[in-house]
Amino acid sequence: MRPAPKAGHECWSYEDQGLFDAYARRCVDQALAAGERVWFVPSQHADVTGLPGGDAVRVIRFAEAYATHEVVDPARQVAAYAAATEDALAAGFTGFRVVADVTPLVRTDEQRDAFARYEYVIGRYMRHHPMSAVCAYNRGELGERAVAELACLHESSHAAGVSFQLHPGATSAEAVLEGELDLSAEDLFATALRRTDLDRADGEVVVDATGLRFIDHRALLALQRYAESQRTTAVLRTPLGAVARLAGLLDLPHVRVEAAR
Repeated sequence: MRPAPKAGHECWSYEDQGLFDAYARRCVDQALAAGERVWFVPSQHADVTGLPGGDAVRVIRFAEAYATHEVVDPARQVAAYAAATEDALAAGFTGFRVVADVTPLVRTDEQRDAFARYEYVIGRYMRHHPMSAVCAYNRGELGERAVAELACLHESSHAAGVSFQLHPGATSAEAVLEGELDLSAEDLFATALRRTDLDRADGEVVVDATGLRFIDHRALLALQRYAESQRTTAVLRTPLGAVARLAGLLDLPHVRVEAAR
């Protein structure tokens, strides 16, 4: 059984266009049932026949939703979707949902770096506003590693081959870390940390790892390198008692582990 659509910030990677089209339609139906306005930004190969019409559901051309096919400007794109959210609310909808195939915006390293940073900051916007999104990537075209770099910055991901999610917390100085961090995730975790652009609060950033099931010494060292590069202290909050002991053995001056319930 395919997973049910979730409100929030979700990554969906696919190789079968038909399977994604079917999921997109389920997302549209869910948005309508919730009283939301929904934009569907399909790939050129998507099947959009039979979608409901009217003001609630709009099939949007790629160039209308994203200002360029080159390198996204994260702040500008967030502002555009914030305006669309406000328009939806003003029109009487309960919120705004986007289902978009954004493969064209992440084909090069430069594009992917900019869009990954955008994925994080739009996730921060969605945490505090009535917007949700499904961001789709053609895995067959982009490859597993490219998709993983983007998928791990969402609240949830489908068929993306990532063991952890790193997404915005309650404030701009806080990130949420869930899943597992082992040898296979070391490089990906370090890359994801760099793209969060966390703001310091009282000289610290917080990583809420209450949903983390496992973390090894390599990931702790990656967190130490990140915090040192940002001239900050990373406060890792986790219920895993062994993490504090491991951090003590590693002597990490820029990482402080705090017990979380």
